[in-house]
Amino acid sequence: MLILWFDVDNGDYYKQKSSDIPLKMPPPPSSGSEFKQPPPAMGLGMSSFTYDDMATATHGFDRSLLLGEGGFGYVYKGVLPNGKEIAVKSLKANSGQGEREFQAEVDIISHVHHPHLVSLVGYCVSGKKRLLVYEFIPNRTLEYHLHGRSVIDCSTRLKIALGAAKGSAYLHEDCNPRIIHRDIKAANILIDSQYEAKVADFGLAKLSSDDNTHVSTRIMGTFGYLAPEYASMGKLTEKSDVFSYGVVLLELITGRRPVEPDSDEDSLIDWAGPTLIQASEGGSYEEMVDPLLRGNYNRDEMHRMVACAAACLRHAAKKRPKMSQIVRVLQGEMSLDELNESG
Repeated sequence: MLILWFDVDNGDYYKQKSSDIPLKMPPPPSSGSEFKQPPPAMGLGMSSFTYDDMATATHGFDRSLLLGEGGFGYVYKGVLPNGKEIAVKSLKANSGQGEREFQAEVDIISHVHHPHLVSLVGYCVSGKKRLLVYEFIPNRTLEYHLHGRSVIDCSTRLKIALGAAKGSAYLHEDCNPRIIHRDIKAANILIDSQYEAKVADFGLAKLSSDDNTHVSTRIMGTFGYLAPEYASMGKLTEKSDVFSYGVVLLELITGRRPVEPDSDEDSLIDWAGPTLIQASEGGSYEEMVDPLLRGNYNRDEMHRMVACAAACLRHAAKKRPKMSQIVRVLQGEMSLDELNESG
């Protein structure tokens, strides 16, 4: 399969085979392995829980309470003695990446507080066990709502896009040092009972204390969401997150996955690219709108989302807008002409 990145300024495509992206995944679980690094220093104001506390909260980590599983661990729903619902992330003890993820996530998320970011309640360090305790977000992930059985209307999609943009803008522009998430995707955007979006999973996040580009020899993230300069050369900036967010916008617009597993169909960027270029030049975009909406959507809202997606997916990182500019466009506070001049 080929993933195509494009520049809406000149219509150029950047082709790369999925096999060329050197993603390194953690090895399969092994019950006998241990974390080899010492426990990280924790942030002030964090609650420390015992392993027994977490076992009680999750009914012994009952499989019926399993919310999800990722490369680094499992997430369970739990309830504290005071009745507060929590999500408990239990890291797989075999992976050195898991230990680094634990330290990164605690160090970063304990210092960030925003309505559109998932809050860390506390942590647990018990022998070789590492657990993170989050606020429980009751309405699953954006991935579930877009690719499951539910159909969300256009205004709700815009609301979710705006919330995710606000959370990302806070990380990029209001935190000191700035934070690059590195894994913005639909599965890492949680939806609360009011359909407000909360960005989650800071395990791959990186602090950015200056304006220089970070170069990584190990590419981390999720295939289908990676910016071209990061996937091919390891160059990482806040604009890498902007590109990933653009893919999420495409999912919201089209209802399609970035890459369909076990399929020879075009990637989402490959499929939508020509239409986005056409739309950026004043042409039609209706053919790529999610058919489940049955044509029932606000044209102005959809137009803003399409324009933002096209801007975020520009091949040249410097030409992509800041997340705060995306927020302003989605709120109707910045014109599309201004957006097209940004970067």
